[in-house]
Amino acid sequence: MIETLGRRERKKAETRQKIADAARRLFLERGYAAVGVRDVAAAADVALTTLFLHFASKEALVFERDDDFQRLLTQAVSGRAPQEPLVPALRDQILAMVRHCGAPGAAPLQRVIDETPALRQYEEAMLLRHAESLADAIAADLGLAGATTACRTIARFTIDAYSLARASDDPERAVEEIFRMIAAAWDAAA
Repeated sequence: MIETLGRRERKKAETRQKIADAARRLFLERGYAAVGVRDVAAAADVALTTLFLHFASKEALVFERDDDFQRLLTQAVSGRAPQEPLVPALRDQILAMVRHCGAPGAAPLQRVIDETPALRQYEEAMLLRHAESLADAIAADLGLAGATTACRTIARFTIDAYSLARASDDPERAVEEIFRMIAAAWDAAA
């Protein structure tokens, strides 16, 4: 089913994207440290308050797809077919994300992240939050009241697979290798 957005929602999404695009352009042109949120607001032609309605912090401007990333991870669990095994569904989603982040256009922004301690810290905290959300989705899928150690472990391994594969010389092979280990761990926990 295709969800159509109303005019107001479309305008919000357009404004958010305009801000994110301006931030990306400025960060790549000048470097993260040399750009302030006021610079981004001016480049996007929005008020500073509008920028903060869409993004909670300067770091959030870099990780503007954060919510999508989390949603895709949890949907890999909750949106899979009833008989589809959990680990292959997670592997397929991580592989898609690694491919997306490994696209040629993503490399310059990834360099900005890698070179900026504040952004690396923000990314680590973001990934831990995603791991907790994923653990909750796994627990819900299993009909559990809350995430168990096994759920949290598989979720953390999945998130780590994303990071490790992105840093690998052969990301796709790394995903396959890591998920063989995750499958073995999941089988052992079951």
